[in-house]
Amino acid sequence: MQLIEQGKLDPDAPVQRYLPNWTGTHKELVLVRHLLTHSSGMPAWRPLYKEASTPDSAMALVYATPLDTLPGVRMVYSDLNAILLGEILRTITGQRIDAYAKQHVFGPLHMDETQYNPPASLRPRIAPTEIDPWRQRHLVGEVHDENAFALGGVSPHAGLFSSAHDMTRYAQMWLNGGRLGAARIASSAMVKRFTTVVDSTFSSRAFLWETANGTNSAGHLMTRPAFGHTGFTGGSLWMDPGHDLFVLLLTNRVNPTRANTRITAVRTQVADLVMHLVTGAPLLTGPSK
Repeated sequence: MQLIEQGKLDPDAPVQRYLPNWTGTHKELVLVRHLLTHSSGMPAWRPLYKEASTPDSAMALVYATPLDTLPGVRMVYSDLNAILLGEILRTITGQRIDAYAKQHVFGPLHMDETQYNPPASLRPRIAPTEIDPWRQRHLVGEVHDENAFALGGVSPHAGLFSSAHDMTRYAQMWLNGGRLGAARIASSAMVKRFTTVVDSTFSSRAFLWETANGTNSAGHLMTRPAFGHTGFTGGSLWMDPGHDLFVLLLTNRVNPTRANTRITAVRTQVADLVMHLVTGAPLLTGPSK
Protein backbone atom coordinates (compact mmCIF):
# COMPACT_ATOMS: atom_id res chain seq x y z
CA MET A 1 0.00 0.00 0.00
CA GLN A 2 2.75 2.43 0.94
CA LEU A 3 4.81 1.77 -2.17
CA ILE A 4 1.78 2.17 -4.44
CA GLU A 5 0.88 5.46 -2.76
CA GLN A 6 4.44 6.68 -3.20
CA GLY A 7 4.34 5.84 -6.90
CA LYS A 8 7.15 3.30 -6.52
CA LEU A 9 5.02 0.23 -7.30
CA ASP A 10 2.42 -0.22 -10.03
CA PRO A 11 0.11 -3.19 -9.41
CA ASP A 12 -0.65 -3.33 -13.14
CA ALA A 13 3.03 -3.58 -14.10
CA PRO A 14 4.70 -6.87 -15.02
CA VAL A 15 6.52 -8.53 -12.16
CA GLN A 16 9.60 -8.61 -14.37
CA ARG A 17 9.80 -4.79 -14.24
CA TYR A 18 10.89 -5.19 -10.61
CA LEU A 19 12.38 -8.71 -10.77
CA PRO A 20 14.05 -8.98 -14.21
CA ASN A 21 15.75 -12.24 -13.21
CA TRP A 22 12.39 -13.92 -12.60
CA THR A 23 12.23 -15.57 -16.00
CA GLY A 24 10.55 -18.57 -17.57
CA THR A 25 7.70 -19.58 -19.82
CA HIS A 26 4.84 -17.05 -19.70
CA LYS A 27 6.27 -15.26 -16.66
CA GLU A 28 6.39 -12.06 -18.69
CA LEU A 29 2.56 -12.13 -18.55
CA VAL A 30 2.37 -12.07 -14.75
CA LEU A 31 1.43 -8.70 -13.26
CA VAL A 32 1.96 -7.58 -9.69
CA ARG A 33 -1.81 -7.72 -9.18
CA HIS A 34 -1.71 -11.43 -10.00
CA LEU A 35 0.62 -11.95 -7.05
CA LEU A 36 -1.64 -9.82 -4.84
CA THR A 37 -4.70 -11.91 -5.74
CA HIS A 38 -3.00 -15.34 -5.84
CA SER A 39 -3.80 -15.72 -9.53
CA SER A 40 -0.26 -15.66 -10.89
CA GLY A 41 -0.18 -19.26 -12.07
CA MET A 42 2.51 -20.14 -9.56
CA PRO A 43 2.03 -23.43 -7.71
CA ALA A 44 0.81 -23.32 -4.14
CA TRP A 45 4.04 -24.59 -2.63
CA ARG A 46 7.43 -26.15 -3.17
CA PRO A 47 9.53 -28.00 -0.57
CA LEU A 48 12.40 -25.55 -0.62
CA TYR A 49 13.70 -26.85 2.69
CA LYS A 50 14.32 -30.29 1.17
CA GLU A 51 15.99 -28.97 -1.97
CA ALA A 52 18.16 -26.09 -0.73
CA SER A 53 21.05 -25.90 1.73
CA THR A 54 21.21 -22.11 2.22
CA PRO A 55 18.74 -19.19 2.20
CA ASP A 56 20.23 -17.97 -1.10
CA SER A 57 19.78 -21.34 -2.77
CA ALA A 58 16.22 -21.54 -1.43
CA MET A 59 15.43 -18.17 -2.96
CA ALA A 60 17.01 -19.25 -6.23
CA LEU A 61 14.55 -22.13 -6.33
CA VAL A 62 11.65 -19.69 -5.87
CA TYR A 63 12.87 -17.75 -8.91
CA ALA A 64 13.33 -20.95 -10.91
CA THR A 65 9.92 -22.46 -10.14
CA PRO A 66 7.83 -22.52 -13.34
CA LEU A 67 4.21 -21.48 -13.62
CA ASP A 68 1.75 -24.34 -13.66
CA THR A 69 -1.03 -22.32 -15.31
CA LEU A 70 -1.30 -19.06 -17.21
CA PRO A 71 -1.84 -16.01 -14.99
CA GLY A 72 -5.46 -15.11 -14.31
CA VAL A 73 -6.78 -18.59 -15.02
CA ARG A 74 -7.47 -19.63 -11.43
CA MET A 75 -6.98 -18.60 -7.82
CA VAL A 76 -4.47 -20.77 -5.96
CA TYR A 77 -3.22 -19.51 -2.61
CA SER A 78 0.54 -19.61 -3.02
CA ASP A 79 3.30 -18.99 -0.50
CA LEU A 80 5.55 -18.39 -3.50
CA ASN A 81 3.46 -15.37 -4.50
CA ALA A 82 4.09 -13.80 -1.09
CA ILE A 83 7.81 -14.55 -1.28
CA LEU A 84 8.01 -12.83 -4.67
CA LEU A 85 6.18 -9.79 -3.30
CA GLY A 86 8.80 -9.60 -0.58
CA GLU A 87 11.49 -9.66 -3.25
CA ILE A 88 9.77 -6.78 -5.03
CA LEU A 89 9.70 -4.81 -1.77
CA ARG A 90 13.39 -5.53 -1.18
CA THR A 91 14.30 -4.49 -4.73
CA ILE A 92 12.42 -1.19 -4.50
CA THR A 93 13.37 -0.20 -0.95
CA GLY A 94 16.66 -1.97 -0.39
CA GLN A 95 15.23 -3.42 2.83
CA ARG A 96 14.23 -6.93 3.74
CA ILE A 97 10.65 -7.26 4.93
CA ASP A 98 11.56 -7.47 8.62
CA ALA A 99 13.51 -4.20 8.56
CA TYR A 100 10.96 -2.42 6.37
CA ALA A 101 7.99 -3.50 8.50
CA LYS A 102 9.72 -2.52 11.74
CA GLN A 103 10.50 0.96 10.42
CA HIS A 104 7.29 1.72 8.53
CA VAL A 105 4.55 -0.34 10.22
CA PHE A 106 5.34 -1.97 13.54
CA GLY A 107 7.40 0.91 14.92
CA PRO A 108 4.88 3.67 14.15
CA LEU A 109 2.06 1.51 15.53
CA HIS A 110 4.01 0.71 18.72
CA MET A 111 3.75 -2.99 17.97
CA ASP A 112 6.87 -3.58 20.02
CA GLU A 113 6.38 -7.33 20.43
CA THR A 114 5.96 -8.07 16.72
CA GLN A 115 9.08 -9.43 15.06
CA TYR A 116 10.81 -12.19 13.13
CA ASN A 117 13.32 -14.50 14.79
CA PRO A 118 12.48 -13.52 18.39
CA PRO A 119 15.34 -13.71 20.90
CA ALA A 120 15.68 -16.58 23.33
CA SER A 121 14.66 -14.27 26.18
CA LEU A 122 11.09 -14.25 24.82
CA ARG A 123 10.70 -18.02 24.58
CA PRO A 124 8.99 -18.42 27.99
CA ARG A 125 6.14 -16.30 26.57
CA ILE A 126 5.91 -18.06 23.21
CA ALA A 127 3.48 -20.91 22.65
CA PRO A 128 5.04 -24.10 21.29
CA THR A 129 3.96 -25.38 17.91
CA GLU A 130 4.62 -28.72 16.32
CA ILE A 131 6.90 -31.56 17.25
CA ASP A 132 8.62 -31.21 13.91
CA PRO A 133 9.62 -34.50 12.28
CA TRP A 134 12.07 -32.68 9.99
CA ARG A 135 13.96 -30.70 12.66
CA GLN A 136 13.47 -33.47 15.21
CA ARG A 137 12.39 -31.17 18.03
CA HIS A 138 9.41 -29.43 19.59
CA LEU A 139 9.40 -25.94 18.11
CA VAL A 140 9.24 -22.97 20.48
CA GLY A 141 10.18 -19.46 19.40
CA GLU A 142 11.36 -20.39 15.90
CA VAL A 143 9.37 -20.21 12.72
CA HIS A 144 7.16 -23.22 12.24
CA ASP A 145 7.04 -23.11 8.45
CA GLU A 146 9.87 -25.19 7.03
CA ASN A 147 10.38 -23.05 3.94
CA ALA A 148 10.52 -19.85 5.98
CA PHE A 149 13.11 -21.57 8.19
CA ALA A 150 15.11 -22.45 5.08
CA LEU A 151 14.97 -18.79 4.05
CA GLY A 152 16.53 -17.73 7.36
CA GLY A 153 13.37 -17.30 9.43
CA VAL A 154 12.30 -14.12 7.64
CA SER A 155 9.78 -14.40 4.83
CA PRO A 156 6.56 -12.63 3.78
CA HIS A 157 4.62 -15.89 3.90
CA ALA A 158 5.50 -17.04 7.43
CA GLY A 159 7.63 -16.43 10.48
CA LEU A 160 6.11 -13.37 12.15
CA PHE A 161 5.63 -13.56 15.93
CA SER A 162 3.23 -11.21 17.71
CA SER A 163 0.92 -10.79 20.69
CA ALA A 164 -2.77 -10.09 21.17
CA HIS A 165 -1.86 -6.58 22.31
CA ASP A 166 0.02 -5.80 19.12
CA MET A 167 -2.48 -7.46 16.81
CA THR A 168 -5.24 -5.41 18.44
CA ARG A 169 -3.40 -2.24 17.45
CA TYR A 170 -2.92 -3.60 13.95
CA ALA A 171 -6.64 -4.38 13.56
CA GLN A 172 -7.61 -0.96 14.91
CA MET A 173 -5.39 0.69 12.30
CA TRP A 174 -7.24 -1.11 9.50
CA LEU A 175 -10.65 -0.33 10.97
CA ASN A 176 -9.62 3.32 11.32
CA GLY A 177 -8.85 3.56 7.60
CA GLY A 178 -5.09 3.16 7.86
CA ARG A 179 -4.48 5.33 10.91
CA LEU A 180 -3.99 4.79 14.63
CA GLY A 181 -3.30 7.77 16.83
CA ALA A 182 -0.59 9.86 15.21
CA ALA A 183 0.53 7.02 12.94
CA ARG A 184 -0.75 7.04 9.37
CA ILE A 185 0.18 3.74 7.72
CA ALA A 186 -1.88 4.19 4.56
CA SER A 187 -4.67 6.37 3.23
CA SER A 188 -8.28 5.36 3.72
CA ALA A 189 -8.62 5.11 -0.07
CA MET A 190 -5.74 2.64 -0.23
CA VAL A 191 -7.18 0.60 2.63
CA LYS A 192 -10.46 0.37 0.73
CA ARG A 193 -8.63 -0.61 -2.44
CA PHE A 194 -6.81 -3.44 -0.69
CA THR A 195 -9.94 -4.78 1.04
CA THR A 196 -12.40 -4.69 -1.86
CA VAL A 197 -12.99 -7.85 -3.89
CA VAL A 198 -11.13 -7.57 -7.18
CA ASP A 199 -13.41 -9.81 -9.26
CA SER A 200 -16.30 -11.55 -7.51
CA THR A 201 -16.92 -13.80 -10.53
CA PHE A 202 -13.40 -15.17 -10.12
CA SER A 203 -12.85 -15.38 -6.35
CA SER A 204 -13.67 -13.64 -3.08
CA ARG A 205 -10.15 -12.28 -2.70
CA ALA A 206 -9.11 -8.67 -2.39
CA PHE A 207 -5.45 -7.63 -2.61
CA LEU A 208 -3.81 -10.16 -0.26
CA TRP A 209 -6.88 -10.32 2.02
CA GLU A 210 -9.72 -12.82 1.85
CA THR A 211 -13.22 -11.39 2.26
CA ALA A 212 -16.26 -12.72 4.08
CA ASN A 213 -18.36 -14.92 1.80
CA GLY A 214 -20.48 -17.00 4.16
CA THR A 215 -18.44 -20.17 3.66
CA ASN A 216 -15.00 -19.33 5.03
CA SER A 217 -13.66 -18.74 8.54
CA ALA A 218 -15.46 -15.39 8.80
CA GLY A 219 -18.52 -17.46 9.62
CA HIS A 220 -22.07 -17.21 8.34
CA LEU A 221 -23.04 -13.78 9.72
CA MET A 222 -20.11 -11.57 8.81
CA THR A 223 -20.50 -9.95 5.39
CA ARG A 224 -18.47 -7.70 3.13
CA PRO A 225 -16.71 -5.35 3.44
CA ALA A 226 -15.34 -7.63 6.20
CA PHE A 227 -11.88 -8.98 5.40
CA GLY A 228 -9.34 -11.18 7.08
CA HIS A 229 -6.69 -13.88 6.93
CA THR A 230 -5.80 -17.12 8.65
CA GLY A 231 -2.45 -18.55 9.67
CA PHE A 232 -1.35 -22.16 9.37
CA THR A 233 -0.33 -22.59 13.01
CA GLY A 234 -3.76 -21.45 14.23
CA GLY A 235 -4.00 -17.70 14.11
CA SER A 236 -6.77 -15.77 12.39
CA LEU A 237 -7.90 -12.17 12.14
CA TRP A 238 -11.19 -10.93 10.69
CA MET A 239 -12.12 -7.25 10.59
CA ASP A 240 -15.61 -5.88 9.96
CA PRO A 241 -15.61 -2.14 9.22
CA GLY A 242 -19.41 -2.11 8.98
CA HIS A 243 -19.69 -2.99 12.67
CA ASP A 244 -16.33 -1.56 13.79
CA LEU A 245 -15.18 -4.87 15.23
CA PHE A 246 -12.51 -7.49 14.76
CA VAL A 247 -12.25 -11.13 15.76
CA LEU A 248 -8.74 -12.26 16.65
CA LEU A 249 -7.73 -15.80 17.50
CA LEU A 250 -4.13 -16.68 18.35
CA THR A 251 -3.91 -20.44 18.86
CA ASN A 252 -1.26 -23.09 18.43
CA ARG A 253 -3.53 -25.66 16.83
CA VAL A 254 -0.56 -27.59 15.36
CA ASN A 255 0.70 -28.49 18.85
CA PRO A 256 1.76 -31.26 18.87
CA THR A 257 0.82 -32.13 15.27
CA ARG A 258 -0.63 -30.41 12.21
CA ALA A 259 -3.09 -33.29 11.91
CA ASN A 260 -5.31 -31.37 14.35
CA THR A 261 -7.83 -29.47 12.20
CA ARG A 262 -10.45 -28.65 14.85
CA ILE A 263 -9.59 -24.94 14.68
CA THR A 264 -11.64 -24.79 11.46
CA ALA A 265 -14.93 -25.16 13.31
CA VAL A 266 -13.77 -23.00 16.23
CA ARG A 267 -13.04 -20.02 13.98
CA THR A 268 -16.49 -20.13 12.43
CA GLN A 269 -18.30 -20.60 15.73
CA VAL A 270 -16.45 -17.76 17.44
CA ALA A 271 -17.08 -15.38 14.53
CA ASP A 272 -20.78 -16.30 14.46
CA LEU A 273 -21.14 -15.85 18.20
CA VAL A 274 -19.49 -12.42 18.10
CA MET A 275 -21.76 -11.26 15.29
CA HIS A 276 -24.80 -12.67 17.09
CA LEU A 277 -23.95 -10.79 20.28
CA VAL A 278 -23.17 -7.53 18.48
CA THR A 279 -25.94 -7.46 15.87
CA GLY A 280 -28.62 -9.73 17.34
CA ALA A 281 -28.66 -11.81 14.16
CA PRO A 282 -29.79 -15.39 14.80
CA LEU A 283 -27.12 -18.04 14.87
CA LEU A 284 -27.10 -20.10 11.72
CA THR A 285 -25.69 -23.48 10.87
CA GLY A 286 -24.17 -24.66 7.65
CA PRO A 287 -20.99 -25.85 6.00
CA SER A 288 -17.86 -23.81 6.44
CA LYS A 289 -14.17 -24.13 5.85
